[in-house]
Amino acid sequence: MTNLKLKTSKSALKRFKISSEGKLGRRHTRLNHFNAKQTGAARRNKRADFPLAKQNKKDIKNLMPYI
Repeated sequence: MTNLKLKTSKSALKRFKISSEGKLGRRHTRLNHFNAKQTGAARRNKRADFPLAKQNKKDIKNLMPYI
């Protein structure tokens, strides 16, 4: 009998990026609309990926087993 393969969660794959060092990043929140109120610096700083908390790393890695 063959071993079953684990499926990758497609929603997690789209939401999280893994760096070459293995760190997880996600998109900043509050970027879709109502950005005119924010300062330019605040908008620029949100363009970069936001590091994910260590506590959530194991859960996200389980959703993407082969990544």
